[in-house]
Amino acid sequence: MAMSVAPKLREVFVEALDLDGDVDVENLKYRDIEAWDSVGHMALVAAIEDEFDVEFDTDQVIDMSSFKVAVDMVTELQSKND
Repeated sequence: MAMSVAPKLREVFVEALDLDGDVDVENLKYRDIEAWDSVGHMALVAAIEDEFDVEFDTDQVIDMSSFKVAVDMVTELQSKND
């Protein structure tokens, strides 16, 4: 399922963080870029929750430190909802 999450999640990252096409989203980590600061992080979390119809708990919000971690979290939450 992670394969199906990643492409859409990449779009969410690009849109929520207003990224240029040259940003390597798949290897992006929190605070690697100016847009992914604390405010950007909360906007990103909200966008992911809306797009995938999931809800992160506080620990997950804090632990979402990279695109790869976000893929794993969304995949796990979706599997729990199935």
